[in-house]
Amino acid sequence: MIQAEIRNCIAISLGAIAGALSRYYLTLWFSDRFGVSFPYGTFFINISGCFAMGFFATFALNHVTIISTEVRLLVATGFLGAYTTFSTYGLDTVALLRNNIFTATFYWAGSAILGIICVQLGVILARLWR
Repeated sequence: MIQAEIRNCIAISLGAIAGALSRYYLTLWFSDRFGVSFPYGTFFINISGCFAMGFFATFALNHVTIISTEVRLLVATGFLGAYTTFSTYGLDTVALLRNNIFTATFYWAGSAILGIICVQLGVILARLWR
C-alpha cells in the first residue's frame, strides 16, 4: 500500500494538472469568444472557483466519512488551488468572518490592496533590471 503522504502528493498533483489546464483553456475560450478588453476568463474562473470551493468545502465537512482525504486534497488543494487561489481567499475570508469582522476585513482588503501594490512593485523592479 502506498504511504498516505505519497497518496496525498499524488492526489494534489493530479488535481493541480486538471485545474491548471482548465484555467488555461477557459481563459483561451473566453478571450476568443469575448475579446481581451476585459479579463472575462479570469473573472469567470475566480467566481466559479469561489462557488466550487464554498460548495465542496461545506459538502466535504458534512460528509467527512464519505469523502476521503485524498479526494478532498485532489479537489480543494489540487484542482481549485491551481484553477484559482481566489477561491481559497474567499473561503478564508468567510472563515475569518465567523470569528472577527476586523480580522476578516483586514485580510480581505489587505490582500487585495497589497496584492495590487506588490504586482506594481514587481513591474517596477523588473523594468529596472537591465
